Amino acid sequence: MPDKDLGKLAIEKDEKKRKKKTRRVRVPVPLLLIMAGILVVLAAAWFYLSRGVVVQTTTVSRLYPAQVLTRLTASGYVVAQRRADVGTKVTGQLVSLLVEEGDSVKEGQVLARLESEEAAAVVREARSNLTLAEARLREAGATLENAQRDFMRMENLAESGAVSRSEYDAARTTYLAARASHQAAQAAADAGRAALERARVSLSYTEITAPFDAVVLTKNADVGDIITSLGAAAQAKGSVVSIADLSSLKVEADVSESNIGMVSVGQPCDITLEALPQKRFRGVVDSIVPTVDRAQATVLVKVSFVNPGQGILPEMSARVGFLSQPLGPDGWRPRDMVSSRAIVRSEEGNFVFLVKGERAEKTPVQTGERFGDMVSVLRGVRTGDMVIEAPPEDLSDGERITLAEE
Repeated sequence: MPDKDLGKLAIEKDEKKRKKKTRRVRVPVPLLLIMAGILVVLAAAWFYLSRGVVVQTTTVSRLYPAQVLTRLTASGYVVAQRRADVGTKVTGQLVSLLVEEGDSVKEGQVLARLESEEAAAVVREARSNLTLAEARLREAGATLENAQRDFMRMENLAESGAVSRSEYDAARTTYLAARASHQAAQAAADAGRAALERARVSLSYTEITAPFDAVVLTKNADVGDIITSLGAAAQAKGSVVSIADLSSLKVEADVSESNIGMVSVGQPCDITLEALPQKRFRGVVDSIVPTVDRAQATVLVKVSFVNPGQGILPEMSARVGFLSQPLGPDGWRPRDMVSSRAIVRSEEGNFVFLVKGERAEKTPVQTGERFGDMVSVLRGVRTGDMVIEAPPEDLSDGERITLAEE
């Protein structure tokens, strides 16, 4: 028993030693926190130094100056201001069509002909009636002249008492009747002339002519069709061809009434056509229609072409950019542009910082005109190059950079 008690005392003594050793190697909590903070600071410093300066970037773009100076854009269509569906005032069968789509025609040129036999017969009849009326007028004139001479002789004889009063009255009555007949014959001749003129006009309606210089857009009838001024008549056509004066083409664009204050007559414009995407046309605001479309809350603005060029056709879809300032003839060609905030000016000249991988490369550039917030670049960079926008003042050539997240 005493040996066992001594064994227990030995075990307890060993356990106390182990516990004492454990307490000696335990690190205080505050110290651990300090060490963790130091590690975080070191990690942050390493991360910051390794990623470089955070910068914003922009791209050198190929732009038209008009794109930069556009204050407002609107959609519309090309519309001919002088356009006509050419028809006739008489009804008849189309016997000849003398033009095709795309033909240029002059004012007064015959475009088509209707059957004209009946109208021509009416002209001949009117001419004959006029000939007869003029002959009767000449006959009435001769009778009047003879009756006037007889009346004047009777008037002289009656004053001397050589003839009776009844003979004088008879001569006077004959003269008055001859004068009335002459007046009637004159009226008949005038009516005959008017009838002949009317017949000639009706005959002219069988020839359909161009009212102004234009281009034929569409043919609306073919030889054999019945043409009438009443287009709704069964199996009848109201017009033969549609024509338009292509020199009168304008873009009619709808501008929101809330933005109409940004548009003024004479304002320069940039016109692009969906059918000709590679071309840009100079324009100018011609007029603002003084009314608002209630359904769409828009105002119609008409824009004239300054340089129409070839290929512009009526009803083409168009987009109009209303510019903040006019451009010279050279201002309508594209050029390389970059944000003015990317240009750094110094005594040595202008330069930009090109983005080369993770480094900023200082690159001298030659700049040109300024258009709004953009500057044209003549030399040093090219389209597609990425440069640093608003670079820090202490940024140096070759320094490591990191692109800011947008």
